[in-house]
Amino acid sequence: MSDLYSKRGVSAQKEDVHYAIKNLDKGLYPTAFCKILPDTLTGSEDHCCIMHADTAGTKSIIAYLYWKETGDLSVWKGIAQDAIVMNIDDMICSGATNHFVLSSTIARNKHLIPKEVLGAIIQGCDELIREWKTYGIDIQMAGGETADVGDLVKTIDVGYTAFARFEQKNIITIQPQAGDVIVGFASFGQSSYESEYNSGIGCNGLTSARHDLLDKSYATNYPESYDGNLPPEVCYIGKHKLTDHAENGIPIGKLLLSPTRTFAPIIKHVVENYHHAIHGIVHNTGGAQTKCLKYIDQPVRLIKDNLFTPPLIFNLIQEASQISYHEMYQVFNMGTRLEIYTDAQTAEAIISFANTLNVEAQIVGRVEASDKKELIVRSEFGEFSY
Repeated sequence: MSDLYSKRGVSAQKEDVHYAIKNLDKGLYPTAFCKILPDTLTGSEDHCCIMHADTAGTKSIIAYLYWKETGDLSVWKGIAQDAIVMNIDDMICSGATNHFVLSSTIARNKHLIPKEVLGAIIQGCDELIREWKTYGIDIQMAGGETADVGDLVKTIDVGYTAFARFEQKNIITIQPQAGDVIVGFASFGQSSYESEYNSGIGCNGLTSARHDLLDKSYATNYPESYDGNLPPEVCYIGKHKLTDHAENGIPIGKLLLSPTRTFAPIIKHVVENYHHAIHGIVHNTGGAQTKCLKYIDQPVRLIKDNLFTPPLIFNLIQEASQISYHEMYQVFNMGTRLEIYTDAQTAEAIISFANTLNVEAQIVGRVEASDKKELIVRSEFGEFSY
C-alpha cells in the first residue's frame, strides 16, 4: 500500500475487517458473493434469505463540499444511489435479482446538514426506486433511522440495509472453471438508464481521490471535511477546485460524484436466462480488480488482459497521486466494475444484451488451470501479479 494511502487511515483490502470476521459462519454457500441464510421466514428448504448493509462512504464528503460551493442539491440523490447500489449490486452477484426491501440509516450533524439535504437524499431514494421499477427491479422502502449525532459524525453518513428472499436454485456461487472467459462491464459512459455521462468512479477510493485531486483551500475552508488527526502533508494536496473543468468539459466535482452505476437490469436478465452457464459474478468494489481473489477457493489462474482502457477520472487520480498502477488496480475499478465467468457462447449473448442498454461489455480475460490461486492483470501500464 502506498505511504499516502496508509497515512490517511484507509485500506482498500479491509484487512482489519477480514481479520475481525474470519471466524464467523460463512452461510449456506461460502463461495457466494454475499452471505446466504436459511429461509427463517417460512422454513422453506427451497428458498433462502440475504441481507446486506453498506454506505456511500466518504463520497458524501465530496457531495458536501460541492453543495457548499455551488448550492447544487441534486448531488445528494447521487449519494443515495451510491449507497443503494453498493447493496443491491452486491446482492445480485449472489442471484437475488428482485423484490428487495430497503431501509436507510442516515447520521448527520444537524448544525451543518440542514433539512433540505435530508429531503434531497430521501426524495432521491424514492425517485430511484420508481425509476428502477421501470427496469423490472422491485424495491420496497421500509423506512429507516435518521439520527442527529453531531458528537459522532462531522457532516453526514448515508447508509442502507437491503433484504431479499429468493429461490435457492437461483443462487450464484463463484467457482470459475479453466476454459471460462471473463466478461467485463464498463463502469463509465452513459447507459440507457442514466441521464448523464458517468465517469466510472464508483464508490471506492474516494478518500485518496479527493485528497490527491483537491487543493489545500478545502482543508482551510472546511475543516469538518477531514480527520484533523491526519498529517497536513496528506490532506488536500492536489491542484484542483471542484468547479474546475476537466479536459472533457465536465467539472472535477461532477466526475468525482458520478453515481455508482447499477448493473441490476443486466444481471437480472443473465440470471433468468443463463443461470446454468454462470460460474460466478463479482462486483469489483473494495479490492477493485483483485476482489475476485477473496471468493475463489480453488487453484485457478485468472488472466485479465483486455480490460477497458481506464476513463479520464482514473488518469487524473494517478497523475495527481503518483501511486503505482499495481496499486491502482487494487484500489479503483479502473473502468471495469463487474465481471462474469462463463463460456464463450454465453458471453457473446450477455455482451449483446448489455449493449442494448448502452452498457459497454467485452471479454476482458480468461481462466486457466493452475496449481495455485492467482490473478494476472496485463494492461497498457504493465503486467501485475496478485
